[in-house]
Amino acid sequence: MALSLAISPCPNDTFVFDALVHGRVPGAPPVEVTYADVDVTNTAAERGAFDLVKVSYAALPWLLDDYHLLPCGGALGRGCGPLVLTKGDRADLADATVAVPGDRTTAYLLFRLWSAGQPPARIEVVPFHEIMPGVAAGRYDAGLVIHEARFTYHRHGLTALVDLGEWWEADTGLPIPLGAILARRGAVDPVAAAGWIRESVRQAWADPTVSREYVLAHAQEMELDVVDRHIGLYVNEFTADLGEAGFAAVTALLDRAATAGLVPQTSSSRATAWTS
Repeated sequence: MALSLAISPCPNDTFVFDALVHGRVPGAPPVEVTYADVDVTNTAAERGAFDLVKVSYAALPWLLDDYHLLPCGGALGRGCGPLVLTKGDRADLADATVAVPGDRTTAYLLFRLWSAGQPPARIEVVPFHEIMPGVAAGRYDAGLVIHEARFTYHRHGLTALVDLGEWWEADTGLPIPLGAILARRGAVDPVAAAGWIRESVRQAWADPTVSREYVLAHAQEMELDVVDRHIGLYVNEFTADLGEAGFAAVTALLDRAATAGLVPQTSSSRATAWTS
């Protein structure tokens, strides 16, 4: 039987999963793919809609009863955090309306932790592709962006009020946990799934040209240079294995958010013992 897989159309996901999706991973079952933004997959995972699914680390407290957290395939790193963008020289978000890409995204959770002392007046959940144009047009005072927006926001005449990745790393010394890969309990052997994904990553790195057509087909209007920079930033050592630093970052994020009352409490053992 085919496994259902949900990932984003972003270059880091298509690059990582190319070999698995196209049947080049020995021993892996066929895969049926759904492409969706992470705010969509966060909600779908709550319904148990997919066997393997990319979600926000911020959504884990609602998902770990039904899913294993896999130690590979996701997005976690340094220098790759979300940005808060504004038009002009705004110094703070007092009385501001801020557009965010989803209410259970890691980007929004980091934003809430950062802005706890002075939260903005209003939050609007907006499709990711509408955020920068909306801020540029004055529909929103600020926008929370991720991924390739790091490389393109200047084109919209916007400035970065804060780099939440820099803030997180300076405060914790840990990498930024952004997107996780989960395997549905009872449907997928997490050890086997981790092996398939690691082999898919290995093949992607061994010959990046093999996945190029697939990656570009889903990258929409992204230029080749932006695609390459995107992959180079988000597909890194933590993609192959979260390791001690990666799991520490996940635990720190969820513990801080729970202490602040932003997410339900999640035991560290539940979050990190991915084979349990």
